[in-house]
Amino acid sequence: MNWETLKVYPLADRKSLTQVEKILVPPDSEPKACTPEVDQATLECARTIQAARVRGAAVALMYGAHLLRNGSALILEKMMASGWLTHVCTNGAGTIHDWEYSWLGRSTESVEENVATGTFGAWDETGRNIHLALLAGALRGEGYGVSLGRFIWEDGVSLPTLAELETAIAREPGHPLTGARADLLRLMRQHGLPSGRITVEHKWKQASILAQAFRHEVPATVHPGIGYDIISNHPMFDGAVIGRAAGLDFRLFGDSAESLDNGVVLSIGSAIMAPQVFEKTLSCVNNLRLQAGRPTVSGLTIYVVDLQDGGGWDWTQGEPPKTNPAYYLRFCKSFSRMGGAMHYVQSDNLAFVHHLYQHLQKG
Repeated sequence: MNWETLKVYPLADRKSLTQVEKILVPPDSEPKACTPEVDQATLECARTIQAARVRGAAVALMYGAHLLRNGSALILEKMMASGWLTHVCTNGAGTIHDWEYSWLGRSTESVEENVATGTFGAWDETGRNIHLALLAGALRGEGYGVSLGRFIWEDGVSLPTLAELETAIAREPGHPLTGARADLLRLMRQHGLPSGRITVEHKWKQASILAQAFRHEVPATVHPGIGYDIISNHPMFDGAVIGRAAGLDFRLFGDSAESLDNGVVLSIGSAIMAPQVFEKTLSCVNNLRLQAGRPTVSGLTIYVVDLQDGGGWDWTQGEPPKTNPAYYLRFCKSFSRMGGAMHYVQSDNLAFVHHLYQHLQKG
């Protein structure tokens, strides 16, 4: 099969199920009602974050795409601007909606309807522009999150000429950026990408968490899987480009995790990426610390938030036995093993973030 012959369509022609104007939640509006238990949890979480920031410790938010789709972008922007969040990271799906909202003002499609017609994910601008952002960012040594955030905030990229790339590769074949230059050269030839300034106007920047992170200089990382996201359904899809950007982001997240002593991790609506990436990141940080004769990360507080119940288990007491179905809740189990205090909160993710922000603002 020749995957480069995949047929793609204008994104504006897609039936999109969500719109920026209908989902964005004003930070100072009345939060969605929650139970007294959830409200108490957000209050305690706010106090823990405030104490962490006074000590100069990191506060990292790991989130799934639904937190963005539920309209939290304006709230998270306020939290970044106020210094409550020092790192944000998401999965590949989080970036798809992030870019589509910022450019088109709409996102989300019917998987069931569009897979049957071979059109699921087959949207030209989404795959093309995210690849453009990563290709250009790679020339600066930037990862996925910063590259896409910059692309949205700065409304496009500038690409070198083919001759400039050829000269740089021939002159410095062992340069750290040679792989990125070669990938860009190849894709410019294959897909007719022009050199010079490529302007892509993003009229809804306020709906992009990545753009706002770039604006506030908050590290933003993306941890995708190959074949997980709709940009795989595009003729320009290139695993090397995605992998290079994601690899840089994994190490960038590790740099932030170095500051998590007495800090806070918020895992909101991310049942797979957050626990899987965090456990490997923390292990790497501890590995390097021990080699340097330093203690491992300690005093960490983790809040895991999702709609599913916690299996009727008190996760502050450690993990359940394998005979208990709750043992197989990966998003709880992995975080409970990280050597810190792990709290599970069963809550709508937007409601949790909204209440948390307002508690933080009240001080």
